[in-house]
Amino acid sequence: MPPKLFTTRLILIMGALSAAYLLVSWVLIGFRPEQLFLVILCNLLFFASVKTRSFIMAFSVFIVYWIIFDYMKAFPNYKYHAVHVESIYNAEKSIFGITAADGKIITPNEYWQLHRYTFLDFMAGIFYLCWIPVPLLFASWLYIKNRRRFFYFAFTFLLVNLLGFVIYYIYPAAPPWYVSNYGFSFNANTPGNTAGLARFDELVHTPVFKSLYARGSNIFAAMPSLHSAYPVIVFYHAIKNKLRYMKFVFAIVMGGIWFSAVYANHHYVLDVIAGILCAILGIWLFNLLGNKLLPEKKPEQVS
Repeated sequence: MPPKLFTTRLILIMGALSAAYLLVSWVLIGFRPEQLFLVILCNLLFFASVKTRSFIMAFSVFIVYWIIFDYMKAFPNYKYHAVHVESIYNAEKSIFGITAADGKIITPNEYWQLHRYTFLDFMAGIFYLCWIPVPLLFASWLYIKNRRRFFYFAFTFLLVNLLGFVIYYIYPAAPPWYVSNYGFSFNANTPGNTAGLARFDELVHTPVFKSLYARGSNIFAAMPSLHSAYPVIVFYHAIKNKLRYMKFVFAIVMGGIWFSAVYANHHYVLDVIAGILCAILGIWLFNLLGNKLLPEKKPEQVS
């Protein structure tokens, strides 16, 4: 007998969860339209059918990630530790510095600020837009193909984010565009900035990144670059699922995001490397601990 979609108990539970989320959000960070959209979407999928209920319950892992990320606005990391501005800039220059035409040593970010190309401006925007859609689309494919592998991916994704969030609070760091615009002085009230991605907005005549970065949780959360971590998780699970062709596509996206993070002046190379290491650590930890909770079966080869 199929489960009932509407019962008093389920309606009360979803109503209570929805009200609690909206109330806590309002208290911590203020009301935003996307919060109401999330509540409506979750309720619609939960009560629409058995299949959509199963889908939204599985993807609640990603909803938890989004809520934690959003609530970080209420607890900015610069209140707990000093923000690294000049030290990380100098470290980047000492390790990855490039000799400019005038003989000065500059960072890779500064080099690309001096060498801009319309094609790279466009491609940087395209790759950066893959940040969340690619993991979510890949997760949706796994959900359809192999539910166990979906949960492996989803919980690894959540774990990598939690590791990244912890590092944000231990080591607050300014992005390179902050140094370009404001120097080494710390200003907690600095707004988000699209940096080099503004050139993509100009090319497409749409404020794509301007609207995204206006909603940023904290600009002093550049280390590690989770933009650089996500494609590593996707690429790893593409290999794990023996995808013959898509793993090459994911490899290109991964390299494109890494390059774009530096080219668009959003992350230092050090941030990118830290993001990669964060992803590797999260994958290793989940493989170490998660397999005991979700025993792995040998996957079928797919194309």
